[in-house]
Amino acid sequence: MSGVQVQAILLDIEGTTTPIAFVVETLFPYARRRLREYLSQHASSPAEEALLDAFRSEWELDRDKGAPRWVEAPHAARLESVAMYSEWLMDRDRKSAALKTLQGRIWEQGYARGELIGEVFDDVPEAFERWRAGGLQVGIFSSGSVLAQTLLFRHSSAGDLSGYLRWHFDTRVGAKGDPESYRRIANEMSMTPETILFVSDVSAELDAARSAGMRTMLSVRPGNKPPPPGHGHPAAHSFHNVCEL
Repeated sequence: MSGVQVQAILLDIEGTTTPIAFVVETLFPYARRRLREYLSQHASSPAEEALLDAFRSEWELDRDKGAPRWVEAPHAARLESVAMYSEWLMDRDRKSAALKTLQGRIWEQGYARGELIGEVFDDVPEAFERWRAGGLQVGIFSSGSVLAQTLLFRHSSAGDLSGYLRWHFDTRVGAKGDPESYRRIANEMSMTPETILFVSDVSAELDAARSAGMRTMLSVRPGNKPPPPGHGHPAAHSFHNVCEL
């Protein structure tokens, strides 16, 4: 790493702050189970109408790619079209903006009901405190919506950690594999890329961040996929050995 001092740490969530199993085995199934219930209860509000329109716009791009048939009317058929298309997107792990928004709103209910508690690795709270004491600012860049991010840390297994996080970015800033996304993030953080350390379990994301000028570390956590040979990024087996030089 260069001699320029790190001023901020940018973190992925899944496989970095939070076990992959929590996302895959708890959050995603919860959203799937509550999907139709949520749509039927909230679809008449202006915000939900806008979301349904967003789903329809995305579906238009997928209609010739095997997406389920869309029926616009009556309203109940439209809601079922959204539900079926959402399930289709989930089955393919698509980073759909509309789906991420819907999942976040469903999870918001789950956290409010006490049915969900955001899981973080044991070293996360201490690291957040240590970084703040050392003058480092912390942000999140995740494919999950900003709402989903804030909920997880506000209702975490270690208590409310949201106060440690200054920034939240989702894929509205761009794809995680696109270097331009990290340049936009650095600009929004009012920092030069080389003063930001990005930590993720996905080497392709780290490659993109490094291309944008950021420093990088590969998160190697229990349950993560083995890192690819020759990935070229320093490894962090816990937040205790995250490099803050």
